[in-house]
Amino acid sequence: MRELDDITGVIIDTAMRIHRDLGPGLLESVYEAVLAKSLQKMGLQVERQKSIRFEYDGILFEEGFRVDLLVENQVVVELKSVEKLAPVHSKQLLTYLRLTESPVGLLINFGAATLKEGLHRVVNGLPSSVSPRLRVNQV
Repeated sequence: MRELDDITGVIIDTAMRIHRDLGPGLLESVYEAVLAKSLQKMGLQVERQKSIRFEYDGILFEEGFRVDLLVENQVVVELKSVEKLAPVHSKQLLTYLRLTESPVGLLINFGAATLKEGLHRVVNGLPSSVSPRLRVNQV
């Protein structure tokens, strides 16, 4: 669990720095490229636009969907650059987590005025993080 918190912490810190430096309003693909390169410079393994294969009801989907970033083969990062996230965006990420059997994902909206309001950590069968710095948008 600690390793996952460390990985997501690095991703969040890096995304906040990028949002602070570049600001909102760029294309999602720009944020994706910058975030991926920044994480790789920190020594993390990052795959961009990773095609995901899954099976449902006997039907094999070779390229069922693509995740924006897969970090350390554990953390799915779904990026947006929109004014406001819709409820479906978190649900989409949870579906990705279930189908990839990944434990945790981050939904990051670079289009938000502040990254704190555009950042959501979604878990798949894990308890909430004990690390207070990862508790964003908590009630």
